Amino acid sequence: MERAGTTVTPMWQMMDLLYAHKKDMVAPEDALPGRAGYPYALAREHLVLGTDMLGPEAPVDPRPWPAGTEELILAGGCFWGIERIAWQVPGVHTTSSGYAGGFTPHPTYEEVFSARTGHAEAVRVIYAGGEETLRALLSQFWEQHDPTTANRQGNDVGTEYRSAVYWTAAAQGEVVRDSASRYQRALDEAGRGAITTELRPLSEAGDGVYYTAEPEHQQFLAKNPGGYCNHGFNGVACSL
Repeated sequence: MERAGTTVTPMWQMMDLLYAHKKDMVAPEDALPGRAGYPYALAREHLVLGTDMLGPEAPVDPRPWPAGTEELILAGGCFWGIERIAWQVPGVHTTSSGYAGGFTPHPTYEEVFSARTGHAEAVRVIYAGGEETLRALLSQFWEQHDPTTANRQGNDVGTEYRSAVYWTAAAQGEVVRDSASRYQRALDEAGRGAITTELRPLSEAGDGVYYTAEPEHQQFLAKNPGGYCNHGFNGVACSL
């Protein structure tokens, strides 16, 4: 029970204060040095979809993505939740959790968590179906996290938890920017804030590389259905 005249500080505000130092993007010259290759073995098969997660970037036995598929990178807080959102969208061929947008080559989870790599926890999505699937993905992305909180999702604070969309083809970029504009109008009508989501080609995001995360992070919420996830409908729907 609260005492009269006292105020309880919300958990997210406490975490915001505790990890305020992690909300400033590290300069490229100050980022952790990283390494030339992955310091861990990579998982290949998607636990839920049964598809290849690594494709042509596999260090061993690279394979092409299926003809007609496209690649998009999404970031919006803890990658466990974003990956589960993505693999459920019709037309998605495969997903993986990883790191993107920063400067440290082949980082580890612990390094990314330190906010000294510049990377965001990110999800690679390989999908078919062109613009229709892309808009379905973006609709879920915008509605299932809060794109107005810079470098924070819920109680997770730091540049590694920023909201971002990195595309790999110019046509995707046009759709992404259009979706952001449409969703901003919906947010305005709901009296919510401005989108802080980083929107840019993957090639212009940090070192321009997506790094697949450790095996234990792949399809984490399929392995642990009751595991931590702070994603869910943010209260603002929008037709894209």
